[in-house]
Amino acid sequence: MDTKTRLKRYYMMLRIFLYADGYDRGEFLKKHKYFNSQGEHCYFQPWNFGTEPHLISFGNNVHVASDVRFITHDNTAKMFAYMDNVKEYKYRYGEIKIGNNVFIGARTNILYDVKIGNNVIVGAGSLVNKDIPDNCIAGGVPARVLGVFDDYHNRIRELNK
Repeated sequence: MDTKTRLKRYYMMLRIFLYADGYDRGEFLKKHKYFNSQGEHCYFQPWNFGTEPHLISFGNNVHVASDVRFITHDNTAKMFAYMDNVKEYKYRYGEIKIGNNVFIGARTNILYDVKIGNNVIVGAGSLVNKDIPDNCIAGGVPARVLGVFDDYHNRIRELNK
């Protein structure tokens, strides 16, 4: 990455960081078309979305807690190239796609080539290394389906009556 590109990236990250409210941050990112795509009513606590935010897509009503990491590439190619004494191996990149009505808990890591479906809650501290289907609660390292979205939604409704 050249110096000009690096400075532009740091400037953008600083501007993102200055938005204290996650909804304001979401609106700023949408206005600047920071991601591949972004739906309505998104809340972003993180201010750093990795080096390839253009590979990340968000649906509507997505809420991302603090310290979530979006990993859109695999740098092991550099290690293997040195190990095998070759100039370069092809890097692996991939998209991250997040559906509608999704909550991603704090300190979750999401790897490339992953799709998180609609109506999903991902528990804090999870490692999402494969697709998560619609209508579920997932969590763990690696993340796996733990429950049903609608069951939890109904419990929250009952608590608020």
